[in-house]
Amino acid sequence: MADFKEIVGHEQVIHQMQNAIRQRKLSHAYLLCGEAGSGKRPVAEAFAKAILCEEGGIDACGKCKSCKQTESGNHPDFRPVVREKATLGVNEIREQVTADVQIKPYSSEYKIYLIDEAEKMTEEAQNALLKTIEEPPEYAVFLLLVSRQELLLPTVRSRCVLLPFYPVATEKIKRFLMEKKGIPDYLADNAATFSGGLVGRAVRYAESESFTTLRNEVLQLVKGISSMTMAELMENVKLFAAQKEIAGEYLEMILLWYRDVLLYKATQATNLLLFSDETEAVREQADRRSFENLQGIVEALEQLKQRMKANVNFENALELLLLYMKEEGRR
Repeated sequence: MADFKEIVGHEQVIHQMQNAIRQRKLSHAYLLCGEAGSGKRPVAEAFAKAILCEEGGIDACGKCKSCKQTESGNHPDFRPVVREKATLGVNEIREQVTADVQIKPYSSEYKIYLIDEAEKMTEEAQNALLKTIEEPPEYAVFLLLVSRQELLLPTVRSRCVLLPFYPVATEKIKRFLMEKKGIPDYLADNAATFSGGLVGRAVRYAESESFTTLRNEVLQLVKGISSMTMAELMENVKLFAAQKEIAGEYLEMILLWYRDVLLYKATQATNLLLFSDETEAVREQADRRSFENLQGIVEALEQLKQRMKANVNFENALELLLLYMKEEGRR
């Protein structure tokens, strides 16, 4: 579990949290909003650790009993909510939050509840939580982590201090991977470049042997889709659908490819390309495709990324996307 000083990026959020600790003006509920892998969980845990630290500073000391308990997952006043199903139901909220919050802190001034992927609370669960955060005990602090805040009830959102998480600069991520994770320069550069500013994704890429495979499979698809037969196209649908747990990363990398093509078509600049080793292929597609074509593909990819979160039939949606990409490729 990281301390604030070990977090890469998100300086504004951390500054706001540390100011609240310094001035002893903690809000009862915070809404940490950012994409999966953006660093919400490490920052939330560092915040909780600093609040509970016995030294009373704006960052955890890492040495006191409280810090050691938090790091080991055994602090009685740090209460991450456990979700065992696809959604977080009202019974879990009542048992783990609304009933538990009536019990005063065991050893600290505060009692902290962390709800990761809070958008997966059912409406009934959100209403149960709302009753608590509307009139919380003075010692209670709630940390709600979400990728899409619009999936929370407006009444819940209105009770929280919003802390948005933005992409971290590529150079910062690269330096973090090299200095803190011991990743070689070339691999850190690739992982940071294709991470989209998400530190968690960059770490997964840097530590995964499958990153190069993923990139090569995406390149094979986008460079060859115009001439693919229907049988070949369906093979790609099955390939991606069989790896749904990383399908979002496939879609993100396909999206980065088409953004490169669109960027080159607009600027003719090669120094801005993420796929800098594929300049000729980028130039060829930029020459062949129209602005409307490329913008349509980018929009379709963004829509599919959002629809995935709504549990649509992924294989069918992916098939439609690839058919669209193939047909557009003929113009």
